[in-house]
Amino acid sequence: MKIFKRILLLLAVFILIAVIYNYPKLNMLSGYSAKNTASSVFLSERTLEFTDTTDNNFSPVNLATDKVDLEKQFATSSALGLLTRKAIYRKGLGSVLTLDEIDETAPYLVPKRLKPDNKTPFPYGNAPQKDTVFTNVNYKKLEEAIDYLFEENNQTRAGVVIYKNQIIAERYANGFSKDSRILGWSMTKSITSTLFGILEHQGKINVQNKAPIEAWQNDERKQITIHNLLQMNSGLEWDENYDEISDATKMLFLERDMTQQQIHKPFVGKPNETWNYSSGTTNLLSGILRNQFKTHQEYLDFWYVDLIDKIGMNSMVVEADLDGNYVGSSYGWATPRDWAKLGLLYLHNGNWYGEQLFAKDWVKYATTATPTSNGWYGAQIWLNAGKRYPDAPKNMYSFNGFQGQNVFILPDEELVIVRMGLTKNADLNQFLKEVLNSIN
Repeated sequence: MKIFKRILLLLAVFILIAVIYNYPKLNMLSGYSAKNTASSVFLSERTLEFTDTTDNNFSPVNLATDKVDLEKQFATSSALGLLTRKAIYRKGLGSVLTLDEIDETAPYLVPKRLKPDNKTPFPYGNAPQKDTVFTNVNYKKLEEAIDYLFEENNQTRAGVVIYKNQIIAERYANGFSKDSRILGWSMTKSITSTLFGILEHQGKINVQNKAPIEAWQNDERKQITIHNLLQMNSGLEWDENYDEISDATKMLFLERDMTQQQIHKPFVGKPNETWNYSSGTTNLLSGILRNQFKTHQEYLDFWYVDLIDKIGMNSMVVEADLDGNYVGSSYGWATPRDWAKLGLLYLHNGNWYGEQLFAKDWVKYATTATPTSNGWYGAQIWLNAGKRYPDAPKNMYSFNGFQGQNVFILPDEELVIVRMGLTKNADLNQFLKEVLNSIN
């Protein structure tokens, strides 16, 4: 009996140690699941069942138990019954994880939105496009390319091919349509970067200036420029790891103000010599944007009035943290067609329906390879200069996000290609090659 009791005691101790060791991980797990559930259900208007069987159905997130309150518009997720996190929905700002009970009733500002243009045909408005048949497009080959993209193992949710402003191929997986908001994850970074191009075109900022961060002014970090931040080449420490507790996961699931975490990191390299992918840097840039305006309301409105709604991305919602900063690194939701509009804005060098939103030179700047990035990265935009996609043009560039979100811009071919998925299983080089082969 004594031996049995000792075994039980040892087992209890081991369990306690395991719980203590893994408790922070459970916090992240339940935080991810609660946030994703709330956004999926209340922002993208999916069901809880659909969300749990698709978006949250991967290890270890599928260990969490999710619940939603449709009337009060919040979601909770419990990790193995040991830790529960809550995410609330705020109309206009999307969903956010709470850190304190007071967060559930705290007042908040919302952005003012421009009215959608439902009369002008796509892409400059939301009315049906004026169909054009291109004699140089082999539509059968194009459909075969789309067929490949939507093979079951590829887990593609949306595919849109736009040629000379015209949708020439479009398909959606079951449960999705042209009106479905899909999370772009890090494609949101390209939205954040574009806003700097717009502010610079308006004469309100110079991205070559030193980053206006007070905490850096008394040490060597004062040499960091906004340009360095846009290129993720500041030399600052950052751990972008989503499989473990890292700087990125702590920022997204534990911070009230996501613009601050990168500020407190030390140098591990030198500006312009140490490329390091960092969502913390992008959210720091969101904070810098906020400080360009006299009021919080002006900051909230700017993203929509000067860019998002200006180009008819009316479905888009960029979610904000508890302090009202847009999470410019990760949390932009929009329909695939609206994501394509951002690509078209770049394809047309910042000109939208006759209005120049950013200077033509901004595209060249944003798509110039960051030193030490091996030709992969520009100013919050991914490049093909390093031939990541060997069968695509070297001057192709893209907005990319977690789990296989992509907007490819091929300037010489006048193409914008959108692929949104649940995984990165699809061989996008093959897909791009087949699309290009369908156009003579």
